[in-house]
Amino acid sequence: MKTPYGFDCPYFYGDYYRGKKQEECRLIGNQTGSQRWEVRLCENCPVPAIRRANACTFMVLTPVIKKSFLGKRKVTVTAYCQKSESSVKTPEIGCGICHPLDELFTVKK
Repeated sequence: MKTPYGFDCPYFYGDYYRGKKQEECRLIGNQTGSQRWEVRLCENCPVPAIRRANACTFMVLTPVIKKSFLGKRKVTVTAYCQKSESSVKTPEIGCGICHPLDELFTVKK
């Protein structure tokens, strides 16, 4: 579903039927305190870009809401691959085991 900022995110849900305005992030969930989700976090969230670049079904994203230097809150994401059982350094590319690159994109020695 599209976020209010125009990105297509698989975890964003908005119910606007008959004047309702219920919005939620199903990745972050209903956490309390400083980890509470609000729609402003969608503006700079990296999850839609990660999912556009890599749609691997084995990759599990774990979001954390952190405060920046000036007190603004932002979403940071860590990724884990269930198939290779390792942490993914660059979620946009993946672990490299699930979906290896073609010969066209690799450097020949």
